[in-house]
Amino acid sequence: MSCLRILSAIVPALFAVSCNFVTLPPAPKPSPILVQRNTVSTYTPQRPPEVQVWLLADKLHTGMVFQYDWLLESGFIPPENFPKCKFVTFSWGDRQAYVNKRWLTPAEVFNAIFLPSASVMECIPIHWNVTEVSPNQQIWMKSIPRERGPYVAAFLNHCTISDENGFPTSVGTSSWGGGELLASPQSYYFPRICNVWTGQMLEACGANINPLMSIHRDTLAWEAEKNGFSEIWDGSGNAYMKQKRE
Repeated sequence: MSCLRILSAIVPALFAVSCNFVTLPPAPKPSPILVQRNTVSTYTPQRPPEVQVWLLADKLHTGMVFQYDWLLESGFIPPENFPKCKFVTFSWGDRQAYVNKRWLTPAEVFNAIFLPSASVMECIPIHWNVTEVSPNQQIWMKSIPRERGPYVAAFLNHCTISDENGFPTSVGTSSWGGGELLASPQSYYFPRICNVWTGQMLEACGANINPLMSIHRDTLAWEAEKNGFSEIWDGSGNAYMKQKRE
């Protein structure tokens, strides 16, 4: 009986430790006043009570897309001189891989995966519909309550380092789209990789994500679907676009 009691105490503790090793440190909770200000009970065309959010995935990597105006009203601090746009796509990962914009050498891969390394959050403005910008990626979408905005903004701000003027510190340009690579205070290593960051981003949207299931993009997508995300694009690019028209 005593052994069972010991195990019942140890197993949850080990699970908590393992999850903390996998995930980024939690973001501070947003101001209740900010949450209340973003709560909308009556529909208007300008501020509907729900907003659409998107999950993107290629074969390995995942990211999220949000409406830019919603982020701003929710407290998100963009890079200085960031262009006005319709949407913004975000992802997170090893700084060297993003900055160099090339495949890493075997030694760099080993360092990125097995040793804590510097990270960045990629922030890219989008001026067209999400499926038009990313036709070769799988895309899931969900409408979430507008009041989740401050939680999303708090996590995004949590993943940047402010400069002396209070703006996120840019360390380079994005891999495409004229965006920014923003210095992030959290270390990147396996298993704390891009998909885990995306899982926490989904949690900021109100989802319930098992951290250990967020390491691989397939299990992360499965977790997202369990939380009401629906696939709206299969990633086959122009062939899928043609099929949709027919």
